[in-house]
Amino acid sequence: MPIFNDLNLANWKESEILTDSLWVIPERDKTGKHNGFYHGNFIPQIPRQFILRYTKKNEIVFDPFLGSGTTAYEAESLGRNFIGIDIQQKLVDYVGKNIETKNNFSDLFIGDSTKAEIFEKVKESLKNHKRKNIQLAILHPPYADIIKFSDLKDDLSNAKSLKEFLEKFSDVLKNTIEILEKGRYLVIVIGDKYTAGKWIPLGFYCLNEGQKLGLTLKSIIIKNMAGNRAKQNKEAIWRYRALSSDYYIFKHEYILIFKK
Repeated sequence: MPIFNDLNLANWKESEILTDSLWVIPERDKTGKHNGFYHGNFIPQIPRQFILRYTKKNEIVFDPFLGSGTTAYEAESLGRNFIGIDIQQKLVDYVGKNIETKNNFSDLFIGDSTKAEIFEKVKESLKNHKRKNIQLAILHPPYADIIKFSDLKDDLSNAKSLKEFLEKFSDVLKNTIEILEKGRYLVIVIGDKYTAGKWIPLGFYCLNEGQKLGLTLKSIIIKNMAGNRAKQNKEAIWRYRALSSDYYIFKHEYILIFKK
């Protein structure tokens, strides 16, 4: 058995863990506490895969972009502890009302994940639980300015340039790496964007930020994007626009897996 999970390899043929670098997931899991109300959140199947593969029960999953709580709910249902940060108080309040802490702890903080100050609170949380580190970090940042998540100036979706976005994202990575246990894993879910008629390879830029900070790249997974709300019921229109121009329609995003 690997030291970083609870998988029973005697039953490896029955495992639900995906091991290929191409993931085609037809639809979002809407069971349990997942309702998909929050525009821009990722599907629960993503954090579920990595929590099962890269942690054991009672270990700690961390998410510096809490959002609507997708990773928090998966950690809860799989018997993991959770720590999350979000810059929006309404989201922290929403998730906090839905999380149960009978068997595992779930500590949520309002703050800017680019700032070291909020991570001091995370470290205090770890200390209170007699822990030193987190065992898995899952990051699903804004895809730059594609979706404006709030009017807060420090929100990454309000970065005024690609350079500013990457600098801020790098700060989040630095803070997260500091509390991540050596030999454990950090996952980034990110997509690309168009700006002024040019494809901006945001995923590759974020990959580069991770490598610059000394993380070891373990895999790049390509995942299909199905049911994109912005393009819902408009497939024909987007196809016509693409055929009448020179671009391709986004149908994928990246899952970048790093090891500290």
